[in-house]
Order: sequence, then structure tokens, then C-alpha cells
Amino acid sequence: MKRKYLKYIIMGAISATIATFLLHPHEERKKGPRDYKEIIASGELKVTTEYNSVSYYVKGDSISGFHYELVQAFAKEKGLRLNICPEMKLENQINGINNGTYDLIANSILVTSESKDSLLAFTIPIFVNKQILVQRKEKTDSLFIHNQLELAGKTVYIPHGSAVSYRIRNLSKEIGDTIIVKEIDKYGTEQLMAMVAHGDIDYAVCESGIAETSLPDFPQLDIGTEISFNQFYAWGVNKQSPVLLDSLNLWLHNFMQRKAFSDLLHKYQRD
Repeated sequence: MKRKYLKYIIMGAISATIATFLLHPHEERKKGPRDYKEIIASGELKVTTEYNSVSYYVKGDSISGFHYELVQAFAKEKGLRLNICPEMKLENQINGINNGTYDLIANSILVTSESKDSLLAFTIPIFVNKQILVQRKEKTDSLFIHNQLELAGKTVYIPHGSAVSYRIRNLSKEIGDTIIVKEIDKYGTEQLMAMVAHGDIDYAVCESGIAETSLPDFPQLDIGTEISFNQFYAWGVNKQSPVLLDSLNLWLHNFMQRKAFSDLLHKYQRD
């Protein structure tokens, strides 16, 4: 168990290290957002995503991940070299989009009315997913939550800057009581699951797709309590890159009708 816990903590550290080495020089980051014409002229698409077992991960000498393979297919069809940098914090991803470090966030970004008010422009929805509560199983822990009402007065942990904080605030209003939200810096879903499994925290709210994929490593965890209904997830670009957005939307619309896309979903998501 300690080895599995350590593995996910190391994953967070690796992603931070990779990001440090792959970032462009400071002077290049000051150029600001690029649109499709500038990207094509450069021959390079600068992308950021989260390091986890669904989006992007390194195993041996190969790179895998749903978002990695999807954006790789886009770049290949457009004749672009893919420069991808993992970043665990959505806040840092957005800052990178705004200052020109990245052209695209190829990550599972929850599309909400609040997130639409940010500086990001979202692509068409790529898939639907929901947020779930991660906790230790009832037989192994007396703090087991059976339904959303029992979250009253409890503290839940989420990745720093996660849009799910809006959903939890709304859930607090729905149950008529306070749910305390703590944001964890640097760590993503898998690291939060490891912390719950190890007993460092009692509850985390995570994206169900990643939680389901990681659950076999944590047999003592339960992810059966839903926090939200199915919601749309998409990629994000700067609002100053409208042609890039249109190009992505057109490509996604066409690609999502191909067998290659359904095969990709089947590969990384449980039925």
C-alpha cells in the first residue's frame, strides 16, 4: 500500500519537474497568445495537459493518455510538431494560455457558467463526465458518507483551482449546510486518492473517469457517491485565438464521428 501511495505522490513531483524543464524561455513567454495562422507558420503546437493515467503519462519509453493521443491526432493531420508540457494546476495552465506559453489546454476542463466567464474559450464538448466522492469503504472506516446530505459540516479536498468548487458551493445550498472545501496545491486526482487511501485526508471530490481508472490500485476506496450529474468537459484556448478555436471545433466534430475516436474512448474510459 505504501508503495502505491508513494507512486502517485511521485507522479505529481515528476509532472512538476517535467514542466520546469519543458517550459519555454522567459522572453518567449512574453509574446502573448497566438492564433492559428501563427501556429501553422511556426510548425509547432504548444499544449499543456495534466499528468495522470487518463490525460497524459509516461510508461517506460512511451507516452500514453486520452488527451495526448487526441491532440496528437489533431497535430498530425495539421502537419504540426507537438510540444506538450504537463502541468498539474489549472491556474498555471490558464496563465500559460494567457501569456503565450501554451496555445491549447488539452485537458478535461469542466465547462460551467463560471468558467465561461474566464479568459478561456472552450471547444465543443469532447465527452461527459461527473464528479464523485472518494472515501474509504464503509467496512474499513467509521466516517463513511452514504449520501450527499451527510456531507454537511464535512471537509472535502479538491485539486487547486478546480472548477468543481462551484458545484460544491451549490451543493451546500441544496443541502442547507456548509461543506468545507480545501484546495490541494500541486496534486491531481490520483494523488488525492492516494491521500484518502493512506488516511491523510478523509474525503476528496474527483473526476469519475480518472477515479475509476485508478481504483484498482486502491481497493479500500469507495467512489459510489455522486457529487454532480453528468457535465460537459472540453479543451480551452485563449479568447484571442478564435481561428484556432474554429479549427479545433471543426476537426473535433469530424473526428468524433470516426471509429478512431470511439476506440480511443473505449481505451481510456470504463463502460
